[in-house]
Amino acid sequence: MTESGSASTSIWSRGMMAVIAAQFLSAFGDNALLFATLAVLKAFHYPEWSQPVLQMVFVGAYIVFAPFVGQVADSFAKGRVMMVANALKLLGAGMICFGMNPFVGYTLVGIGAAAYSPAKYGILGELTTGDRLVKANGLMEASTIAAILLGSVAGGVLADWHLTAALVVCAVVYAGAVVANLMIPRLPAARPGHSWRPREMARGFANACVTLWRDGETRFSLLGTSLFWGAGVTLRFLLVLWVPVALGITDNATPTYLNAMVAVGIVVGAGAAARLVTLETVARCMPAGVLIGVVVAAFALQHQLLPAYGLLVLIGILGGFFVVPLNALLQERGKRSVGAGNAIAVQNLGENAAMLLMLGLYSLAVKAGAPVVAIGVGFGTLFALAIAGLWIWKRLR
Repeated sequence: MTESGSASTSIWSRGMMAVIAAQFLSAFGDNALLFATLAVLKAFHYPEWSQPVLQMVFVGAYIVFAPFVGQVADSFAKGRVMMVANALKLLGAGMICFGMNPFVGYTLVGIGAAAYSPAKYGILGELTTGDRLVKANGLMEASTIAAILLGSVAGGVLADWHLTAALVVCAVVYAGAVVANLMIPRLPAARPGHSWRPREMARGFANACVTLWRDGETRFSLLGTSLFWGAGVTLRFLLVLWVPVALGITDNATPTYLNAMVAVGIVVGAGAAARLVTLETVARCMPAGVLIGVVVAAFALQHQLLPAYGLLVLIGILGGFFVVPLNALLQERGKRSVGAGNAIAVQNLGENAAMLLMLGLYSLAVKAGAPVVAIGVGFGTLFALAIAGLWIWKRLR
């Protein structure tokens, strides 16, 4: 189904609902596939330090393709870019399902995700405007986190039941996302006519990076979201090793349940941000960012399941309230300066570089034999200090 021209500014338009549905299915597949693939690594006795390496090859795809995916998103109808990206994810999941090297298959999923991200966020600024953009981002984050919640649990539970069945479900969900993308209106390309020579594309991306990092507001957003997502992905892998040490539970499902608690909290936090924060009052989100690190450090010291659930919900609430306004700020200012697709590609580069760095440090700490509880406390403390420093810098400006 296609249509040309401007889309409705309502966040409940047909186009917005199609984007949200496609995003839900795609994110569900991403998270279910991660835990199913982690179960593959356990089943075939890969070393523990290889688990974050799996995420690192995914993140590496974002970094390698960052100079190109923003231009792709802005040069074509973003709904169709999302469809092709989900088809790549489907191919990668199929490779893992048929017994091929999980790192190779997951890298292909990462390439699809790298192409998907600038289009999915960039299209929000084409479907709605102004303060509705914060609300649209809240809706997108709520859909994403609901998918993380259900996908993570489904991946872990299905992997405990039947590993092949878990992988097949992931492939089917990606196929559903491809179909959902067909329902997104075909809006005009935002910035067609760019050169497709790799050197010129890389130069254009470098110019977009310079433009956004020189602007004080977008630099603030880029730093905040990079720290948040780098911390988020590290926490996910920390949980996998923390559960058997702190709780004495060794199944695949419990870490997914705990990750799901973070997801529940982010839905609540994203909703609160949509109501309480506007593009003019983005700094209201900063105390929540500092508290994330404090609560992570407190969580790492727990040895009971019920308090752990509660603290992870709180981490999610704080995270949703922190990151949604920063995303909206970058999309609004980036759309006016370098194009929404390029802005999100620059954001992805920063976020995934932070993920790669944090995961690398985490892998080294695990390989060196550092206690997982000590890693958690140190990680939370450093995150709180980093966000506090960013907040102070923002106020001094």
